[in-house]
Parts: sequence; structure tokens; C-alpha cells
Amino acid sequence: MLNNILKIVLMTPVFMAGVFVSPAQAQEKQIKPNIHVLTGEESAKKVNNNIPSASDSRIPDEINKHSIGIGVGQTFLRSDFHDHGTDKITPDLYYNYSASYSFDFMANLHWSKHKYLNRDVTIKGLALSIKGKGFQFDAFSPFVLGGFGFYEPTATRNINGVLTKTREQLVFGMNLGAGVELRLNSQATVGVIAHYHDPFDVRQENGPDLEGSYMKLLILGMYTFN
Repeated sequence: MLNNILKIVLMTPVFMAGVFVSPAQAQEKQIKPNIHVLTGEESAKKVNNNIPSASDSRIPDEINKHSIGIGVGQTFLRSDFHDHGTDKITPDLYYNYSASYSFDFMANLHWSKHKYLNRDVTIKGLALSIKGKGFQFDAFSPFVLGGFGFYEPTATRNINGVLTKTREQLVFGMNLGAGVELRLNSQATVGVIAHYHDPFDVRQENGPDLEGSYMKLLILGMYTFN
């Protein structure tokens, strides 16, 4: 009887160890395949495919496209231009070529006449710019632009009590701008743009040089084609 009790006492720790070790081993065997599955090449490919890339946020086939559009908004005259003309709503023509996802070529053509009392200012310009997109999220992108252009400003001024028209001369100038655009579909784009133009001074035979600049704040609509 005593021998049986001793055997039971001695075998109990062994039995208890087997009870706890066996489930732990089974759990370990069950976890190990999951770790391999998570770290396997196939799982890595699945995770990589689920991560959105930069190109996923852009509309496909939007580069190497030509666009034409019209901008309508206010023209704000400055310096001599403001002294002899008044601000008003004017239309502009735009041409855009998407050279890459980040940079476009843009051309702007405008002409307007601004009157103030018995004086007036006429501005003509062809502005050539490089447009850079800071970032593009889905179909929305802000942009900045800058470049040079050709301008022909004229004015009718009061010189010593006599209304005198300045001579016409084609001059060089610079332009800067910023705006945002929203691509509605593969053909239509809308946006707003603030476009600043600064023609170089036009030297005059009589009276001071004609100098001035102007800012345009426009709502812009573009049509894209191949």
C-alpha cells in the first residue's frame, strides 16, 4: 500500500508536466506556420500590391496632351497703367501642353483696352511659361508658373495739358502665376489662376517712359485633345 502511494506521488509531477507541455507544443506548431505565412514571399507580394503608389493618384494617359481654354476674370492695373485706365473684367486665351506629370508648357494670349475719363490704356501680350505642379492628389493639383513673354502696351496720356498717345513698341517682359485645377474627365479641366504680367518699360520720344504692370485673377476652363 505504501509502495503504491509512493509511485503515485512520484508519477504525478511527470504526468502534470506532460499535460502542460503537450498543449504548448501543439500551440507552437500551430503558430509557426502562421509566422511563415505572414513573412512569406507570397504574402509580401499581396501587401505590396495593396499599397497605393504615386501613379495610382494620377489620371492615366494625361501626359503629352494639348489643351486650349478661356479664362475670364478681373484685370488689375498698376503704376502708369492704373493712372490712365481702370480695372475691368477681361477674357484671356490659354494653351497648355502636358510634357510630364510634374511640368507643363503654358502660353497665354490677351488683349484689352481700359478707359478712364478721357484717357485709356491698351495692353497686348503673349506670355510663355513653365507650369510646375507641387503635388497631385487624384484629379486635383495646385500649380505655380513663370516665364517670359512679348508685350505691346500703349496709353493715351495727358502731357502738359495735351492728350498724347504713346508710341507702339514690342517689348519683352516677365510673368508669374499660381492657381489650382481640377480634372473633371479626360477632356475637361476647370480651375482658377492669378497671373501677374510685368512688361519692360517703353521709352518715349516725348514725355516719360511708359511703365506699369497688371494682375489677372481668372476662372479658367480647358479642353484637352490629342
